Amino acid sequence: MSSFISLGVNVDHVATVRQARRTTEPDPVIAAALAEQGGADGITFHLREDRRHIQDRDVELFMQTVRVSTNFELACADEVLSICCRLKPDWALLVPESREEVTTEGGLDVASDQGRVRDAVKRIADAGIQTSLFLDPDPRQIDAAAKLGVDAVELHTGPYAIATRDQAASELERLRSVGKQITEYGMRLHAGHGLTYANVRPVAAIDGMRELNIGHSIVSRAVMVGMKEAVAEMRRLLDSASLLNLNK
Repeated sequence: MSSFISLGVNVDHVATVRQARRTTEPDPVIAAALAEQGGADGITFHLREDRRHIQDRDVELFMQTVRVSTNFELACADEVLSICCRLKPDWALLVPESREEVTTEGGLDVASDQGRVRDAVKRIADAGIQTSLFLDPDPRQIDAAAKLGVDAVELHTGPYAIATRDQAASELERLRSVGKQITEYGMRLHAGHGLTYANVRPVAAIDGMRELNIGHSIVSRAVMVGMKEAVAEMRRLLDSASLLNLNK
């Protein structure tokens, strides 16, 4: 398995700033282009049902202009599923969604699913789109995902990201253990949520890690140094982690 780790840059929060004033800037489509120039391997965007940040116009333009991989994040909602299947991104990442949350908090509960996730996965797969599920590092959830035949699991790294120093080691071990389970099932191992320049390298160094999706930290850094340089800095961190894997 290749040790190269793809960097997916989530540009949702560029749109968050724009929507704060309901104006035309900053434009997440331009941010995506700059992220590509900085070394992004993919662009991630979440079209929420309430359209709080990314808008339909943005998604249409992403699909026309993004030259790297496109990762369409969405809930199991009929309207958004229809848009996704029509536009045919490279990846569709199914996530839970609540209007009360600030950002996605926690993974899908696939183990208790009554068919909604299964039906969404089939609909996406039938459209020829690679499918991924955003899941907590829980073995039961991974077992359930494998039964659905998805292409990848993106592990929710939020608990690791907010853990104290003592807790971080145990959270990292959970990610490693479940990551092994994912790869043994033959699914791709992805991860994301809360990852920063300070905490990303241990996650990037997990055996079998194929892709990290990072948004808020890169956008925050971009406010200070620009999107191209912010992505380039994260790309260098992931490349150094890949070298560590090669030297094991």
